[in-house]
Amino acid sequence: MSTEDDIALVKRQELELVLPEFDEAVAFAIGASVRERALRDGLSLVVDLRTWDRQLFFSATPGTSSDNAEWVRRKINSVRRFQRASYRLVLERGEAPFPPQSGADPADYVIAGGGFPIRVPGAGIIGTLTISGLPGRKDHGVAVDALCDHLGKSRADYALSD
Repeated sequence: MSTEDDIALVKRQELELVLPEFDEAVAFAIGASVRERALRDGLSLVVDLRTWDRQLFFSATPGTSSDNAEWVRRKINSVRRFQRASYRLVLERGEAPFPPQSGADPADYVIAGGGFPIRVPGAGIIGTLTISGLPGRKDHGVAVDALCDHLGKSRADYALSD
């Protein structure tokens, strides 16, 4: 699959993996499912779900560190500012830090996969589901899988190739 194809698929993910509602119960259900998968599959990762004004779910599995939480913070900032999945930024720009003229200080923003916008009909993007601990493409895939599972959609229809 070409980079252009990957970008088109990520855009489709962003537009179609829309939650009918997002509250504490939904955040817990999605976050708990990611945690269960991580423990079952032996994945070291952090999962964070939030609205822009507050964190609704956070979990870290064995093998993670405070660095993962810091990556999450920076991915959240990137999703919020650029209104797209952080992995789409990787595909569009590469993984080099934002240039100084962008005003996106690398201390607060990162181009790395794993931050996915939470979209609700009638409200737009209201928060993020963010994963850290795996390579960026896999972090992104864990987030997409979790949303597919929650929405009852086929993972295969939304999966990026390995």
